[in-house]
Amino acid sequence: MPYCLRFFFEYGVPHTPLWPGPSGEADLEGPYGYPCELEKLPITPGTRAELRRLAEWYQSSLDWEYPPDPSPWPEEQQQLFTRQANAALDALRRELGAGWTVEDRRRPF
Repeated sequence: MPYCLRFFFEYGVPHTPLWPGPSGEADLEGPYGYPCELEKLPITPGTRAELRRLAEWYQSSLDWEYPPDPSPWPEEQQQLFTRQANAALDALRRELGAGWTVEDRRRPF
């Protein structure tokens, strides 16, 4: 049975950018949790740490005092984050292998 994950960052969730995919939505108490617990995935500690770091860093892209305002990140920081998130997604897909689908569901800044 192939596994499906969704990759996106969520405000208020500083520990993971991974969520069960469409096939797992009906079973939110699946083997990897909701949102996904990185420790339960068959990935390296380095990739796990990078995904956690990015999810935590993403929290600073919101103006928490007035969330409707644009991101406080300058364009350069948004681009740097996007490049690092792309690299982490590539590493995640490589490590999980052919039995997994990881859908990129990120929203642009």
